[in-house]
Amino acid sequence: MKTIGLLGGMSWESTLLYYQLLNEGVRERLGGLHSAKILMHSVDFAEIEQFQVNGQWNEAGKKLADAALGLERSGADMILICTNLMHKVAPVIESQINVPLLHIADAAGQTIKAQGLKKVGLLGARYTMEEDFYRQRLLDNFDLDVIIPAPEDREYIHQTIFHELCQGKFTAETRKSYLAIIDKLRVQGAEGVILGCTEIPLLISQEDTTLPLFNTAALHVQFALEHSFA
Repeated sequence: MKTIGLLGGMSWESTLLYYQLLNEGVRERLGGLHSAKILMHSVDFAEIEQFQVNGQWNEAGKKLADAALGLERSGADMILICTNLMHKVAPVIESQINVPLLHIADAAGQTIKAQGLKKVGLLGARYTMEEDFYRQRLLDNFDLDVIIPAPEDREYIHQTIFHELCQGKFTAETRKSYLAIIDKLRVQGAEGVILGCTEIPLLISQEDTTLPLFNTAALHVQFALEHSFA
């Protein structure tokens, strides 16, 4: 079993889910008292969020790259960024480390492609939905047509992620609004929806809709476990 390095804290609510799912996955494989070999660097999310707001992506990338290098030096065999959005700076991190960075979009893409889907919706922070670093990777590597909500729905999702979900607030009203947006994506032809923010699965689950949902946090964990036992 290899050691998994986590770049966490963005937010800590979803990082907690990573830790839980990784350990549950190891227990399922090995049984007994076995648990995952994990190293974690948990950042102050407020600092990262300020970089985002100010458009200081190079600074954010350098901060996370330094943290990833520290994990590698401490014995991590691979690195996971425990958030979809900060994969925007994945190339910066990859340029500074010698161990694999397991990309969350690849974890989602391989699962969606294996299920034979061609057109999927994407929910996430504004940057994740609107910029190319995520959607283009899914198109280039997995031939997926990725559609996103209307502008007003994108703004709603972005605001609730940062002002509710990342602060541990999960309400029935917000859940209802997200499900309505998912229904709109279904009408646009989406065969499934990527929950492209690791906090969204804390708000909605597959039980809430008949449209297939792809929980990126859980898929990222499974991706890491595959590499950990390879």
